[in-house]
Amino acid sequence: MRSHVTERFREQASEKSILVSSVSFGFRHGVPEDADLVFDVRLLPNPHFVPEFRPFTGRHPSVAKYIRSFPQTQEFIRRISDLLVYLLPHYIHEGKSYLTIGFGCTGGQHRSVLIAEEVGKQLHKAGYRTKVVHRDMPK
Repeated sequence: MRSHVTERFREQASEKSILVSSVSFGFRHGVPEDADLVFDVRLLPNPHFVPEFRPFTGRHPSVAKYIRSFPQTQEFIRRISDLLVYLLPHYIHEGKSYLTIGFGCTGGQHRSVLIAEEVGKQLHKAGYRTKVVHRDMPK
């Protein structure tokens, strides 16, 4: 039924009509149950161990600059974004209308927040509808 409806109304839908949710989370609080894909960003240096960064999140300019300062951060963002730009048309072709991508670090405050933001921006630049959610970040 889904394939029939999709085929019938395909002309009205954009090729990039999928909604991509880029979700940051902390492994300490569990993996998001609704995540379709999960990436572990604990390979990046942890700002939690820099005392002046501890009270802030990955959205704070100083914390973001620190995380971005490592070559592996830029490479990770580029490679994951390229992978997702490759995968998304295949998910669309299979009939998915939304995809939830989780980025996890230890507590969900610093690294995962920055990466979810950055990958969300890259996918938006590629023409996809994106939503960034920080599940474990303080309100």
